[in-house]
Amino acid sequence: MALYSALGVFVCFEGGDGSGKSTQSKALAAWLEAEGYAVCLTFEPGDTQVGRTLRDIVLSPSTGELSDRTESLLYAADKAEHIRQVVQPALDRGEVVITDRYVDSMIAYQGVGRPLDRDEVEHVARWATHDLRPHLTVVLDLAPDHGLGRFAERDRIEGESVEFHERVRQAFLDLAGRDPDHYLVLDARLPVDVVAAAVAERVRPLLEQATKS
Repeated sequence: MALYSALGVFVCFEGGDGSGKSTQSKALAAWLEAEGYAVCLTFEPGDTQVGRTLRDIVLSPSTGELSDRTESLLYAADKAEHIRQVVQPALDRGEVVITDRYVDSMIAYQGVGRPLDRDEVEHVARWATHDLRPHLTVVLDLAPDHGLGRFAERDRIEGESVEFHERVRQAFLDLAGRDPDHYLVLDARLPVDVVAAAVAERVRPLLEQATKS
């Protein structure tokens, strides 16, 4: 059953590679801190000690071929540790948690991009995270040929075909379309400040349950 934290605010940025998630995560964190809120800025995979090892495995080209199920389980393990060590403690303190990627990325990349059963992958991802959902997920939508062109070198996932990344893009849009109350879809080609303002406008009403720093 979907769980939304009664303490703090949980915001997630999702979208394809090169869509500006890190930039917008940092912009939101800076705005909230200027407003006096306690902020936890984080990311997946890799923002725990265990997660860093898992990130190296799943993203390094030197890893070579992995079973699609192995890849999915490694991402799920990263998420389980991320929730336990970073996200849940920060929410319990009443902070605004901003994460660059979360469960939707696993659903999109492994459940749709890979030839796996989407519902089974989602079940594993939700189980790993205790079905904790973001209060708001911002999907930064960008065509793969725009986003991937920003990288001189690509990791294992970025190096997949354009068709793979097109499936991933559509998966994010489908997730957002099913739950508009908890999603905001924005054109990632818009100016950075325009996107940031739209995000801030949507986040502002959620701040009643966040604490000031």
